[in-house]
Amino acid sequence: MLNTVLGSLSSGVAASTSSYESIATITGSDQAEITFSSIPNTYTHLQIRGIYKDTNTAASGNGSMYIRFNGDTGANYSSHGVFGSGGTASAESGVSGSQIKIIGAALRTNSGNPFVAASIIDFQNYASTTNNKTVRAIAGCDDNSANITVIALSSGAWYSTSAITSITLRNYVAGFGTNSTFALYGIKG
Repeated sequence: MLNTVLGSLSSGVAASTSSYESIATITGSDQAEITFSSIPNTYTHLQIRGIYKDTNTAASGNGSMYIRFNGDTGANYSSHGVFGSGGTASAESGVSGSQIKIIGAALRTNSGNPFVAASIIDFQNYASTTNNKTVRAIAGCDDNSANITVIALSSGAWYSTSAITSITLRNYVAGFGTNSTFALYGIKG
């Protein structure tokens, strides 16, 4: 059932439950970044589903997660996003960046106590060698009070025609806490 719902969100139409294949799962252990490598080129699209929290208890406010492909740290990325927190909404964008920003994908509350965040990130036509790559995501977190609740929609682009063979997720301030889990799925055509 979950794959059918996520397939509908991912492509605009419901996908068969057999359309998603698990490629890899990584469980965090307080590291600043995690990398899915040696990604096969046998799928149409990719999706990462994550549930995680920040290791930094000193910071405050909401944060973000960043994505890089194939170890590329050049100014080859752009990011866009809209997000809401309580009764306010905001938007932001950036071009010529060194990574894609997924807004609202991490949370450090005003008290510095990190709470769990979740995200679903889609990578369109990742194996293409003729097109630039696009990313879209929904992310959010809630501190179980009226202080900070964030939901965000983000998109981004990697200006490269190289096939994506590795994806690195980086935490905004600190690291992905113990028991943070990210699962990479391949989506069949």
